[in-house]
Amino acid sequence: MSASLALVADQPKLVEPLAPAAVPAAEVVVLKFGSSVLRDASQAPAVASEIYSHVRAGRKVVAVVSALAGQTDKLLSEARSLGLDHENELLPAYVVLGEEKAAALVAVACDRVGLDAIGLSVRELGIVAEGPSQHARPVCLKGDHLQRALEAHEVVVVPGFGAVRPNGRVALLGRGGSDLTAVVLAAELGLDRVRLVKDVDGLYDRDPAVSAGTPLRYRRASWDTARQVGRALVQHDAIDLAQARAVEIEVAALGRAEGTVVGDRGAPPGPVQAAAPLKVAVAGCGVVGGGLLSRLLPDSRFEVVGVLVRDPKKKRDVAAPAELFTNDVDALLAKKPDLLLEALSEGEAGHALIRRALEAGCDVVSANKQAVARDPAGLQALADAHGCRVAWSASVGGGSPMIETLRAARAAGPVVGFEAVLNGTVNFMLQRLGEGATFSDALADARAAGFAEEDPSSDLEGFDAEAKVKLLSFEAFGRSPDALPRDVLAAETPLGEAPVRQIGACFDRDGELDAYVRLDGALDDALFLSLNGERNALKVYGQDGRVWTCKGRGAGRWATTESVLADVADVMRARRAAAELV
Repeated sequence: MSASLALVADQPKLVEPLAPAAVPAAEVVVLKFGSSVLRDASQAPAVASEIYSHVRAGRKVVAVVSALAGQTDKLLSEARSLGLDHENELLPAYVVLGEEKAAALVAVACDRVGLDAIGLSVRELGIVAEGPSQHARPVCLKGDHLQRALEAHEVVVVPGFGAVRPNGRVALLGRGGSDLTAVVLAAELGLDRVRLVKDVDGLYDRDPAVSAGTPLRYRRASWDTARQVGRALVQHDAIDLAQARAVEIEVAALGRAEGTVVGDRGAPPGPVQAAAPLKVAVAGCGVVGGGLLSRLLPDSRFEVVGVLVRDPKKKRDVAAPAELFTNDVDALLAKKPDLLLEALSEGEAGHALIRRALEAGCDVVSANKQAVARDPAGLQALADAHGCRVAWSASVGGGSPMIETLRAARAAGPVVGFEAVLNGTVNFMLQRLGEGATFSDALADARAAGFAEEDPSSDLEGFDAEAKVKLLSFEAFGRSPDALPRDVLAAETPLGEAPVRQIGACFDRDGELDAYVRLDGALDDALFLSLNGERNALKVYGQDGRVWTCKGRGAGRWATTESVLADVADVMRARRAAAELV
């Protein structure tokens, strides 16, 4: 159903001002990624995934990164070839370029998946250290640059290893000094824990890579135990400072919730049962399905057992064994996958496939909003009845954690409504149209950018946003509206000169759901007006006056892929927890 923007502008506001609107403060975490994790640039997306999982849970992240593997030695060699010896005070400024380059790389990887990230340099970060230029001792954090960056962004990526001496020159914090950087920042931010992400999932009583017998992992280790068994895994200076500042150290691996907590209390080590790879089937190999395959195939935690497509012989833009592809649903499910990742482009077929997988006892993660919005309550009941899990965060908001934000708001108290920019394709086109592009050019640009499907009618006619409003309504109120008015974006749609956004909303008005998808040219909301391109955003209004928000990339391969993988991580944690109860 079409409506003119002039009529929209004349309508009364559906949301009365909530005074004063309080935004819940976000928890801050400090994560450190060493060169054993950042072996080369190809590992940056995995690091971004780890960061994304924390942002999705409502946290802000300070990510401390080491140089890529081998870069520090390379830089040292280059500097010394010019005659700079070990004690030259100019050497550290050159060496920390490795960390600063890695920080910039990780910030770019975060931006690709839709995170609001910024990278800082060693000097901008402002850790002040005294003593030898190659092994200085941190004494304080100067200035408020880090705090201001955290206030303005979801993720702040900073270089480890480097600091600034009182004379203004750069100093190094000793080998393994990125651990020390992370501990300093956690202490200065008033945190009681820091997480060091390594290539091993904790501290063991012997080196698990080379030792005979069965290595035993510590669930908790005392400071002294960590010094004894940690060897080069955790820098001893970092352990000393953590103990002095009462900051516990978590040692864990990428994508693993469990690890070792180092602190005042210890516990005996125990055996760790190696987890078998999760058997995964993927339905669809388009924008999202192809992105998922590119991440799953090289990851040893997963075994891809099949990919459901219309034409198994069609050439794909992702390298995968030809024998994985099938157009036979029965053959796919006969492989007995543990988890189905459903990324089909058609709602009815996707819904039927999800139901079949759940009935077979297979966990499901879906990015198909048309499939899930048909009956979210029924799908959840079916999953419960068969002892499995269904998740659909990626079906709303792409890389913007809208489902999680709404659940957090509802957990804090009753929700009265929400409004959101929900369709990245339409928002991208509206920006292009506002810049003077013709409708056909704006649509062509959206297709070229990978946001619009060959048939864009679901986006342009508001069906995509309608499905997302229904899903968010289910999360907010436990039910969805049967139908809602939709504005259509077409070549003849009058837009005017003011910025226009497609707004999807639903409010509970005395027990009745008031929902719509509207092209609004009379916005005065700073959050929605700030969105460019394919960015999406959500505002949730609590009954107590609090307002919960999130934003991120709402379309595109990598943003949506990241959201699916975050659901996968949740499913894996739930499966491990269930296995421990058996």
